[in-house]
Amino acid sequence: MLMQKYLGALSILLLITMVITRVMLLKKQGIKAMQFGAIDKRDFLIPPFALFYFYCVFANAFNLPGINKEVIFYNEIISWLGVFFCFLGLTFVLYSLVSFKKSFRVGIDVNVAEELITTGVFAISRNPMYVAFGLVLFGEFLIFSSWILLICLVAALWLFHRQVLLEEGFLKKHYGKAYIEYSKRVRRYI
Repeated sequence: MLMQKYLGALSILLLITMVITRVMLLKKQGIKAMQFGAIDKRDFLIPPFALFYFYCVFANAFNLPGINKEVIFYNEIISWLGVFFCFLGLTFVLYSLVSFKKSFRVGIDVNVAEELITTGVFAISRNPMYVAFGLVLFGEFLIFSSWILLICLVAALWLFHRQVLLEEGFLKKHYGKAYIEYSKRVRRYI
């Protein structure tokens, strides 16, 4: 089980690294990709939640003090399946970041000038990053299977859906008919 725990922690580090690297690369190109909280100030409730979640994963992986590390179930095969979901999610994150091109933003950018992206992974899902994040978090739950990570998974999925609805509202206003036609062709998630 130790290997799966370390791989679970590694997948969180890789996820964070990929997103931060992309934001920094765009910044070098003069693009402000960090738009977090620009429209909805309640977005600032998300970072403490994310930090809490990251700590719970690392506390479970490295046996640090933590909140309720009681395991709901343990099965080696399910734990390895969790590792698979984590790395599948990371693959989707990478594919999404490549497909985004210069349009990647953390939050909603009301001044976006790029065209609507409907190719690459966006031909499969309108929200591939959120699908990817969900896969990683589901994988983490399968690896660690604690009550707190189950609660965090459910809360995160609710937060992702809330953000998707906000973004869709903006995209309908910003791109109009093009976005409406796109949403008829491609599913919200998968």
